Amino acid sequence: MGQQEKVATSLAGTVSEEISASLAPVDAELERRYPGDPGTRQPVHTVYVPGDAFAADTLRTWGDQALALLDEHAPDAASFAAVLGLADDLAEPVHSRVRAKLEREPIEDLRVDFEDGYGPRPDAEEDEAAARAARLIAEAYENGTAAPYMGIRMKCMEAPVRDRGIRTLDVFLTGLMEAGGLPDGLVLTLPKVTYPEQVGAFVRLLEAFEKAHGLDAGRLGFEIQIETSQSILATDGTATVARMIQAAEGRATGLHYGTFDYSACLGVSAAYQASDHPAADHAKAIMQVAAAGTGVRVSDGSTNVLPVGPTAKVHDAWRLHYGLTRRALARAYYQGWDMHPGHIPTRYAAVFAFYREGFEQAAGRLARYANRAGGDVMDEPATAKALSGYLLRGLDCGALDIAEVARLSGLTRADLEGFASPRRGDLTASAQ
Repeated sequence: MGQQEKVATSLAGTVSEEISASLAPVDAELERRYPGDPGTRQPVHTVYVPGDAFAADTLRTWGDQALALLDEHAPDAASFAAVLGLADDLAEPVHSRVRAKLEREPIEDLRVDFEDGYGPRPDAEEDEAAARAARLIAEAYENGTAAPYMGIRMKCMEAPVRDRGIRTLDVFLTGLMEAGGLPDGLVLTLPKVTYPEQVGAFVRLLEAFEKAHGLDAGRLGFEIQIETSQSILATDGTATVARMIQAAEGRATGLHYGTFDYSACLGVSAAYQASDHPAADHAKAIMQVAAAGTGVRVSDGSTNVLPVGPTAKVHDAWRLHYGLTRRALARAYYQGWDMHPGHIPTRYAAVFAFYREGFEQAAGRLARYANRAGGDVMDEPATAKALSGYLLRGLDCGALDIAEVARLSGLTRADLEGFASPRRGDLTASAQ
């Protein structure tokens, strides 16, 4: 035993108390504006289906069409890996997991589209389509055939289509309520938002619906689509998207980049409109910084190059989509849009390869951090949070199994969740 150190202080206890009191408003503001990631599952993609095309078997049809494309253009692991340039050790696990995913859960997030994919229709026709969408989604959740997340994209809050958008939303939500209530996986998407005031108006609309049906305040959240230059930079030079998150009053769940509307708004020629264009990178970087810590998640856009036609053309489209998806994942855009059944095999291939090729290293680093063991990398709590978030996203989408993660890390899912969201982990531990 060494000599016990003498501990001395100079400040009176009231100093700390006074500082804490002065910072109490800031503490409350940080808690309100930056609650952190919600810790819930984030889908790897959103699939858009026009309101008149959505049917009870849409999810299964997309899965079957995707499987048929695989059978025709890449019937085995080796051929699929050759198209995408997968490493030999990834070929079989990625291919088998992609097929299993297409059979079990082909779509993670589906949006019935009443905006660009649907267009202007007679009011009676759109009313009927919105009511039908509500009935089919309610039935899917009731019989267990729903995607984890489902909902609609209404028309925007601009004057020419505002009343129609509000009515479609009302018909859809009312139909869900009459069918038994709002499902847990319900998602609403507000497109073409330009001013924060439009977000605020949408909040008032949702509040009115909640009050009309006696729902808990804040029950209805929504995604904001970023499709105009004004939604990134306002005339006063401020980041409009940050003000939109504030205007949502805690209801915003996501920011979705609209590849083609945004590109066109900036005058990008049609041939160069893509999610890897410098203009797209700039917009998404602003979105990412504005959303960081708020609990609002960022989604990439889509490609309009479809995997159709002869095998060579399908392979070219697959390589493009795979590359764009891998690029997005490396930039921490863990979600994107898919517009065709042929996109989902390469969506899942890119996602599964991304998580499988790095999970052993991530699990090992997290195990060393948890056990306070040495290694060739000195990790901090922020890195442990990122490592556990990486493993959890891989588990959620089906790229990884908990048994293999536990074998390499010695950690349970609850352990991973505690590292990914320390605050939630502390609360869980204190309740035990």
